Amino acid sequence: MQTITAPSVAARTAAPAARKSVVTAATKKASAKAASSVWYGEDRPKFLGPYSENTPAYLTGEYPGDYGWDTAGLSADPATFARYRVIETIHARWAMLGALGCVVPELFLSAGAPGLNWVNVPSEIFRPEGLNYLNNPSLIHAQLPVAVVAVQVVLMGLAESYRNNGELAGSIEGLDSLHPGGPFDPLGLADDPDTFAELKVKEIKNGRLAMFSMLGFFVQAIVTGEGPIANLNSHLADPFVNNGFAFATKYASSS
Repeated sequence: MQTITAPSVAARTAAPAARKSVVTAATKKASAKAASSVWYGEDRPKFLGPYSENTPAYLTGEYPGDYGWDTAGLSADPATFARYRVIETIHARWAMLGALGCVVPELFLSAGAPGLNWVNVPSEIFRPEGLNYLNNPSLIHAQLPVAVVAVQVVLMGLAESYRNNGELAGSIEGLDSLHPGGPFDPLGLADDPDTFAELKVKEIKNGRLAMFSMLGFFVQAIVTGEGPIANLNSHLADPFVNNGFAFATKYASSS
């Protein structure tokens, strides 16, 4: 019979704390490096360049992508600012994935490969033959909307729970909830603190563009019933006829 000694128990108990302290130290080191980056701090680029004067005092350049612009004062409270930053980053990541998911299938379709316009994809699951990923029934063959939603809720609920708590009992502990790194960065892109600080800025900037893109995709789909690639091709074919102003006149009063 194996005897468990007090030192061994203490060692196992201290291991997670030690790992967490290492992650915390690395995070603090990254934050210190970020403060010296050109994209952070008081001398960071502002939204109006050299003409950006009297920016809000609470926008100190601590967060990536802070250009000193908050006309409505939404980030005046530090706790609210931190919460909004988490919300913005998560939405930015979803928007980047969504924009890619809207464009790539339509590129396949325009190239003659099996594909679907993202506008029409949701209705495909209600067909008798169901929804086939890349029109191949051997890949993903979805026929039950309730099952699809249930799987998404379970998988994304678990993933979001792990992200929000910063740990997965027994394997992942003490990670940052917004930029976890570690096993979530298998390529080691964030190992260097300077590179990590710059990647955070690139992520939020590209994410903001993606959120605007998704808004544009939705509006285009409502107005034209087509995807972004089809709209782009029609605009390039006849830019003076196929444009936003021309479609806007359809909704203008004729009187």
